[in-house]
Amino acid sequence: MRVARLTGRDKGAGRDELLAALKDGAIDMVVGTHALFQEGVAFKNLGFAVIDEQHRFGVHQRLALGGKGAGVDMLVMTATPIPRTLTLTAYGDMDVSRLTEKPAGRKPVKTAALPLERLSEVVEAVRREIAKGGQVYWVCPLVEESEVVDAAAAEERYAHLAAEFGNAAGLVHGRMKGPDKDAVMADFKAGCIKVLVATTVIEVGVDVAQANVMVVEHAERFGLAQLHQLRGRVGRGGEAGSCLLLYQAPLGETARARIKILRETDDGFVIAEEDLRLRGAGELLGTRQSGMPTFRLADVEAHGDLLEAARDDAALILHKDPELASMRGTALRTLLYLFGRDEAVRYLKSG
Repeated sequence: MRVARLTGRDKGAGRDELLAALKDGAIDMVVGTHALFQEGVAFKNLGFAVIDEQHRFGVHQRLALGGKGAGVDMLVMTATPIPRTLTLTAYGDMDVSRLTEKPAGRKPVKTAALPLERLSEVVEAVRREIAKGGQVYWVCPLVEESEVVDAAAAEERYAHLAAEFGNAAGLVHGRMKGPDKDAVMADFKAGCIKVLVATTVIEVGVDVAQANVMVVEHAERFGLAQLHQLRGRVGRGGEAGSCLLLYQAPLGETARARIKILRETDDGFVIAEEDLRLRGAGELLGTRQSGMPTFRLADVEAHGDLLEAARDDAALILHKDPELASMRGTALRTLLYLFGRDEAVRYLKSG
């Protein structure tokens, strides 16, 4: 197998050579980041696309990757399926496989919730963890969908913790240059940094076995999937991990429900089902990944028993007439057109 890697850091002649090899079919498999579905990336014959950590990608992004070949098979993977995906599996539009066992030796992570007023107690708990040789993640609040504002929040908390722990504190966020981020993460993995202050850049792909405590500041601002993913950064060695969810009181009803389910279970599917209940499924024939679904004629609660029959009927017509070219298929195309869904059907393929 000829395997290559493509990320946004690849520049110049090396990137051009890699793109040419992909286009010519000289590379069998490419592993990469969001860079893979950019406009300039072409494949000779893309047949299979795997999207890991699916909740980090939008519908259009997943479609863009699948659109780089003809009839591309798509596998999406995540510890916490987004509400839209969970509903697609319920409607029968996606097949699902579940890996229910934990990796060997992995112990449960103890999850606790504390109000921000007890911040000083948390800092002392971090001090005790460091004293016994442990390491700590401290994830800063998601202020808004802006790396600039989120980075500022992280820098502010880092200044506070650096005053407490000196050089034992480190900082990483999305606005840092790649090599700088790599250096900080290397120091953390080597044990030189004991407290890593970070934004959600450490949500996936970070594996430091000796880091056993996760502090999430302003946990009420994060989604369930993010909180579950962040908690998954700890307890990866032989010892049980701890996750502290710091929240600003008073908690709203939704935030309280999120924190409650996290304290009760570490099952990603149970958490995803609660997320579905709290946020809604979004648009199956659209791009919204959460929010309550809207129907022109049906009410899910009132007509739920018709859902399975409708699904079977749709599966039958697609099996017999996948192009909807028959008389009945043409009538269905007209129906889709009348409801403004003729183009929207392709969104189902995104997962």
